[in-house]
Amino acid sequence: MTYLNRTRSQAGISLLEMMLTVAIMAVVGGMATARMSGARRAMQSDGAMRVVMTELSTAREMAMTQRRNMEVQFIGGNWVRVVRHEAPGIATTVLRAVALESGATFSLATGVPDTPDAFGNASAVAFGAAQTVMFGTDGMLIDGNGNPLNGSVFLTIANMQLTARAVTVLGATGRVRGYKWYGTGWIRV
Repeated sequence: MTYLNRTRSQAGISLLEMMLTVAIMAVVGGMATARMSGARRAMQSDGAMRVVMTELSTAREMAMTQRRNMEVQFIGGNWVRVVRHEAPGIATTVLRAVALESGATFSLATGVPDTPDAFGNASAVAFGAAQTVMFGTDGMLIDGNGNPLNGSVFLTIANMQLTARAVTVLGATGRVRGYKWYGTGWIRV
């Protein structure tokens, strides 16, 4: 009987070894899933921040190239709309309207301080009390009277502190910067 003469290496694996391997894989898989959930939320909030940065930068570029004031409106908690002013006191044209995805909203997570630019964090859109800002034909971010206006737009997903993002605009130059909250401070992206 040749099957009785097999060595341990030829016999295969036991049921106990198989169960132990599956249990270890389940634990490692569970840990990876938990980490992926946080990483997924962070990627979604990064995407929302990039949408706002893109819309602000695009509005600035269009204001300079088309020689028209471009208004950026933050509406409904998660919409960004770009409107062109055809001429002073005359009609406007809606050029773009983009929604923030994945539950991101214009809001400030509890306990998150202002960005290093220190343009304010009194509300979700901290351009003073404005929910609308405008880029002039020279690329400056201006208020209704044509004065340079600095400001910040704060974003988060479901008030989760680690998904806090901010976009700041320096009025005199129209420079747009993005910031990411990492738990103890802001990091510029």
